[in-house]
Amino acid sequence: MKKQFRVCKNYEFASIIQNRKYLKSSAFVFYYKPKKHSTARVGISVGKKLGNAVCRNQVKRQVRNMVDALYDFNEAYDTILIVRPVYQKQTYQQNLEELKRSKQKVEKRQQIGKEQL
Repeated sequence: MKKQFRVCKNYEFASIIQNRKYLKSSAFVFYYKPKKHSTARVGISVGKKLGNAVCRNQVKRQVRNMVDALYDFNEAYDTILIVRPVYQKQTYQQNLEELKRSKQKVEKRQQIGKEQL
């Protein structure tokens, strides 16, 4: 995932999380907010409960790889993915499928929101 597609700044993370639109799954918490830039961006947060720095960085690399596989960065929203400890108990393929289902649910919610306007 290229740097231009990442949410890096703390205030950007905070603004997306404070929007309070989220979706929870067993391995992820998926916060989203309509995008302000020309491309959709994704931020990844891995807490210390998942392990030491080496383990957390490995999880971040895996999640970035999943995001590259699932996103085309033309989505209508910016995303923050918070990784939960259950992530490590599941296989890569299970986590990928869970992230894919979460993304589809968010897209469905976005379409419903546009129809109501």
